[in-house]
Amino acid sequence: MKIALLGISGRVGSRLAEELLKRGHTLTGIARNVANIEEKPGLCLKEADANQSEALAPLLAGHDVVISSTNFAFTDPLAVIGAVKKAGAPRLMVVGGAGSLEVAPGMMLLDSPEFPDAYKPEAIGGIEFLKALNSEKELDWTFLSPAAEFDPGERTGRYRLGSDQLLIDAQGRSWISMEDYAIAFVDELEEPKHSRQRFAVGY
Repeated sequence: MKIALLGISGRVGSRLAEELLKRGHTLTGIARNVANIEEKPGLCLKEADANQSEALAPLLAGHDVVISSTNFAFTDPLAVIGAVKKAGAPRLMVVGGAGSLEVAPGMMLLDSPEFPDAYKPEAIGGIEFLKALNSEKELDWTFLSPAAEFDPGERTGRYRLGSDQLLIDAQGRSWISMEDYAIAFVDELEEPKHSRQRFAVGY
Protein backbone atom coordinates (compact mmCIF):
# COMPACT_ATOMS: atom_id res chain seq x y z
CA MET A 1 0.00 0.00 0.00
CA LYS A 2 0.96 3.63 -0.37
CA ILE A 3 1.10 5.19 3.11
CA ALA A 4 1.58 8.77 4.31
CA LEU A 5 2.98 9.05 7.85
CA LEU A 6 2.71 12.31 9.79
CA GLY A 7 5.30 12.53 12.56
CA ILE A 8 7.91 10.18 11.13
CA SER A 9 10.62 11.91 13.17
CA GLY A 10 9.06 10.90 16.50
CA ARG A 11 9.76 7.85 18.62
CA VAL A 12 6.59 6.02 17.58
CA GLY A 13 6.58 7.38 14.03
CA SER A 14 10.10 6.13 13.35
CA ARG A 15 9.19 2.65 14.54
CA LEU A 16 6.03 2.62 12.45
CA ALA A 17 8.11 3.63 9.43
CA GLU A 18 10.53 0.78 10.07
CA GLU A 19 7.69 -1.75 10.36
CA LEU A 20 5.92 -0.46 7.24
CA LEU A 21 9.08 -0.53 5.13
CA LYS A 22 9.97 -3.99 6.44
CA ARG A 23 6.62 -5.23 5.13
CA GLY A 24 7.11 -3.70 1.69
CA HIS A 25 4.80 -0.68 1.84
CA THR A 26 5.63 2.53 -0.02
CA LEU A 27 5.95 5.35 2.49
CA THR A 28 5.82 9.14 2.42
CA GLY A 29 7.27 10.34 5.71
CA ILE A 30 6.19 13.82 6.77
CA ALA A 31 7.54 16.01 9.57
CA ARG A 32 8.34 19.66 10.16
CA ASN A 33 12.04 18.79 9.89
CA VAL A 34 13.27 15.67 8.09
CA ALA A 35 16.94 16.64 7.85
CA ASN A 36 18.10 14.01 10.34
CA ILE A 37 15.98 11.13 9.02
CA GLU A 38 17.88 8.45 7.13
CA GLU A 39 16.79 7.91 3.55
CA LYS A 40 15.77 4.33 2.79
CA PRO A 41 14.39 2.43 -0.22
CA GLY A 42 10.62 2.89 -0.43
CA LEU A 43 10.70 6.06 1.68
CA CYS A 44 10.03 9.58 0.37
CA LEU A 45 10.52 12.43 2.86
CA LYS A 46 8.50 15.66 2.86
CA GLU A 47 8.49 18.64 5.20
CA ALA A 48 5.13 20.00 6.38
CA ASP A 49 3.31 21.12 9.51
CA ALA A 50 0.35 18.85 10.35
CA ASN A 51 -1.61 21.92 11.49
CA GLN A 52 -1.33 23.62 8.08
CA SER A 53 -4.20 21.84 6.39
CA GLU A 54 -4.01 23.58 2.99
CA ALA A 55 -0.30 22.90 2.58
CA LEU A 56 -0.54 19.35 3.91
CA ALA A 57 -3.41 18.11 1.74
CA PRO A 58 -1.46 17.91 -1.57
CA LEU A 59 1.20 15.76 0.14
CA LEU A 60 -1.46 13.28 1.25
CA ALA A 61 -3.19 12.96 -2.12
CA GLY A 62 -2.86 9.57 -3.80
CA HIS A 63 -2.19 7.60 -0.62
CA ASP A 64 -4.25 4.59 0.50
CA VAL A 65 -3.87 5.36 4.21
CA VAL A 66 -2.75 8.39 6.21
CA ILE A 67 -1.20 7.73 9.63
CA SER A 68 -1.04 10.49 12.24
CA SER A 69 1.71 9.98 14.82
CA THR A 70 2.06 13.54 16.08
CA ASN A 71 2.10 14.97 19.60
CA PHE A 72 -1.52 15.63 20.56
CA ALA A 73 -0.54 18.63 22.71
CA PHE A 74 0.52 20.48 19.56
CA THR A 75 -1.89 19.03 16.99
CA ASP A 76 -5.17 20.41 15.71
CA PRO A 77 -7.31 17.33 14.96
CA LEU A 78 -9.60 19.26 12.66
CA ALA A 79 -6.62 20.40 10.57
CA VAL A 80 -5.40 16.81 10.16
CA ILE A 81 -8.86 15.41 9.43
CA GLY A 82 -9.56 18.27 7.02
CA ALA A 83 -6.32 17.68 5.12
CA VAL A 84 -7.01 13.95 4.79
CA LYS A 85 -10.50 14.62 3.44
CA LYS A 86 -9.32 17.39 1.10
CA ALA A 87 -6.65 15.04 -0.25
CA GLY A 88 -9.24 12.36 -0.98
CA ALA A 89 -7.37 9.78 1.10
CA PRO A 90 -9.91 7.12 2.10
CA ARG A 91 -8.54 6.18 5.51
CA LEU A 92 -6.94 7.79 8.59
CA MET A 93 -5.20 5.84 11.34
CA VAL A 94 -4.14 7.61 14.52
CA VAL A 95 -1.51 6.70 17.10
CA GLY A 96 -3.64 7.20 20.18
CA GLY A 97 -2.93 7.73 23.84
CA ALA A 98 -3.74 5.81 27.00
CA GLY A 99 -5.25 8.76 28.89
CA SER A 100 -8.72 8.25 27.44
CA LEU A 101 -8.88 4.54 28.35
CA GLU A 102 -11.15 3.48 31.21
CA VAL A 103 -9.60 2.26 34.47
CA ALA A 104 -13.01 1.95 36.16
CA PRO A 105 -16.58 2.41 34.93
CA GLY A 106 -16.87 6.04 33.86
CA MET A 107 -13.29 6.93 34.88
CA MET A 108 -10.53 7.57 32.38
CA LEU A 109 -6.87 6.99 33.19
CA LEU A 110 -6.39 10.76 32.86
CA ASP A 111 -8.74 11.30 35.81
CA SER A 112 -6.99 8.85 38.14
CA PRO A 113 -5.05 10.45 41.04
CA GLU A 114 -1.69 8.98 39.98
CA PHE A 115 -1.77 10.32 36.41
CA PRO A 116 1.37 12.49 35.97
CA ASP A 117 0.73 16.20 35.44
CA ALA A 118 3.47 16.36 32.81
CA TYR A 119 1.49 14.07 30.51
CA LYS A 120 -1.87 15.80 30.91
CA PRO A 121 -1.64 18.26 27.96
CA GLU A 122 -0.97 15.45 25.50
CA ALA A 123 -3.63 13.21 27.09
CA ILE A 124 -6.23 15.97 26.87
CA GLY A 125 -5.25 16.59 23.25
CA GLY A 126 -5.69 12.88 22.52
CA ILE A 127 -9.16 12.92 24.02
CA GLU A 128 -10.06 15.91 21.82
CA PHE A 129 -8.71 14.11 18.74
CA LEU A 130 -10.81 11.03 19.55
CA LYS A 131 -13.89 13.22 20.06
CA ALA A 132 -13.31 14.81 16.66
CA LEU A 133 -13.07 11.38 15.04
CA ASN A 134 -16.24 10.19 16.74
CA SER A 135 -18.04 13.20 15.25
CA GLU A 136 -16.70 12.49 11.76
CA LYS A 137 -19.43 11.31 9.39
CA GLU A 138 -17.45 10.53 6.22
CA LEU A 139 -13.92 9.38 6.88
CA ASP A 140 -12.91 5.79 7.65
CA TRP A 141 -10.76 6.13 10.78
CA THR A 142 -9.08 4.02 13.46
CA PHE A 143 -7.51 5.15 16.75
CA LEU A 144 -5.16 2.72 18.54
CA SER A 145 -4.45 3.44 22.22
CA PRO A 146 -1.33 1.92 23.80
CA ALA A 147 -0.95 0.70 27.37
CA ALA A 148 0.01 3.13 30.16
CA GLU A 149 3.75 2.37 29.92
CA PHE A 150 4.73 3.02 26.31
CA ASP A 151 8.46 3.12 25.63
CA PRO A 152 11.08 1.84 23.19
CA GLY A 153 11.87 -1.80 23.83
CA GLU A 154 11.93 -5.27 22.35
CA ARG A 155 10.16 -6.38 19.18
CA THR A 156 8.62 -9.67 20.31
CA GLY A 157 5.63 -9.90 17.98
CA ARG A 158 3.45 -10.54 21.04
CA TYR A 159 0.48 -8.38 22.02
CA ARG A 160 -3.20 -8.56 22.92
CA LEU A 161 -6.04 -6.26 21.97
CA GLY A 162 -8.86 -4.64 23.91
CA SER A 163 -11.50 -1.97 23.40
CA ASP A 164 -11.98 1.07 25.67
CA GLN A 165 -10.41 -0.29 28.85
CA LEU A 166 -6.76 -0.02 29.91
CA LEU A 167 -5.08 -3.39 29.38
CA ILE A 168 -3.26 -4.77 32.43
CA ASP A 169 -1.19 -7.98 32.49
CA ALA A 170 -1.29 -10.76 35.10
CA GLN A 171 1.34 -8.96 37.19
CA GLY A 172 -0.78 -5.79 37.33
CA ARG A 173 1.35 -3.90 34.83
CA SER A 174 0.00 -1.96 31.84
CA TRP A 175 2.71 -1.78 29.17
CA ILE A 176 3.68 -2.30 25.53
CA SER A 177 6.92 -1.62 23.67
CA MET A 178 6.78 0.85 20.79
CA GLU A 179 8.12 -1.92 18.56
CA ASP A 180 5.25 -4.31 19.36
CA TYR A 181 2.76 -1.43 19.18
CA ALA A 182 4.01 -0.84 15.62
CA ILE A 183 3.37 -4.49 14.78
CA ALA A 184 -0.21 -4.30 16.08
CA PHE A 185 -0.77 -1.02 14.26
CA VAL A 186 0.45 -2.30 10.89
CA ASP A 187 -1.47 -5.56 11.36
CA GLU A 188 -4.63 -3.44 11.63
CA LEU A 189 -3.59 -1.40 8.61
CA GLU A 190 -3.17 -4.52 6.50
CA GLU A 191 -6.24 -6.38 7.81
CA PRO A 192 -8.73 -3.79 9.11
CA LYS A 193 -10.97 -4.98 11.94
CA HIS A 194 -11.66 -1.69 13.76
CA SER A 195 -13.17 0.65 11.19
CA ARG A 196 -14.44 3.87 12.84
CA GLN A 197 -13.39 2.56 16.25
CA ARG A 198 -10.87 3.11 18.98
CA PHE A 199 -9.19 0.01 20.33
CA ALA A 200 -6.34 -0.73 22.72
CA VAL A 201 -3.15 -2.78 22.70
CA GLY A 202 -0.95 -4.10 25.51
CA TYR A 203 0.72 -7.24 26.83
